[in-house]
Amino acid sequence: MGQSETAPRTRIALVTGGGTGIGRCIAKALCEEGYAVIITGRRSDVLEKAAGELAADTGATARAIACDVGAAEQVAELFGKIRVEFGRLDLLVNNAGSGAPAIPLEDITFDQWSSVVAANLTGAFLCTQQAFRLMKSQVPRGGRIINNGSISATTPRPNSAPYTTTKHAITGLTKSTALDGRPYDIACGQIDIGNAATDMTARMSSGVLQANGEIASEPTIPAEHVARAVVYMASLPLEANVLTMTVMATKMPLVGRG
Repeated sequence: MGQSETAPRTRIALVTGGGTGIGRCIAKALCEEGYAVIITGRRSDVLEKAAGELAADTGATARAIACDVGAAEQVAELFGKIRVEFGRLDLLVNNAGSGAPAIPLEDITFDQWSSVVAANLTGAFLCTQQAFRLMKSQVPRGGRIINNGSISATTPRPNSAPYTTTKHAITGLTKSTALDGRPYDIACGQIDIGNAATDMTARMSSGVLQANGEIASEPTIPAEHVARAVVYMASLPLEANVLTMTVMATKMPLVGRG
């Protein structure tokens, strides 16, 4: 006699900056958990290659949609495609981001500042705004948003004003999103990451500037640890939320950065 239970609904996730680094690790972990995962970023070739490999490695649905998350029109188009193709969104991971050169604050150009703000902060806001519109209207209602913060959301590195400023602002966005999402079953949390091993952190093994002026090598951790933490945050029912979580290399400089 056949089972009468309805088959579980496939959960839909969007990971920004999902073609490389931490974003790709998160996307893979979500695929392994049975999510259908959309990855987005600015480089179509990188995204298509990553999506193909994710699908082949995990057997899950992995979809690549190119988008500059700092551009409002492109973000609206991205979410329009998600609505048409998937009908809903259960999880948004705001992971996309970039930094400026580690130079004195007074030497940072306006273009460098604006580029970091667009990628790290404006992009997270625009995606959150579109996710709210979709999550409030879909049935069943609600969903979860996880923002990629950083140790820099609380403690800066030297010569990192644009990046640190945006990551502090992400904390404010996380809290506002968690509050404004309450009536609509939208949960929002933030994961602050310290020294996950990616191409961006490769220089840490050869030494980076510390707060005391010294150059020191810093330990890193595999990005897969971060991905597993995101999966845990996403696994909770919407009545529960991890507001903030820090995942870091145990021996990295933290308070005062050195």
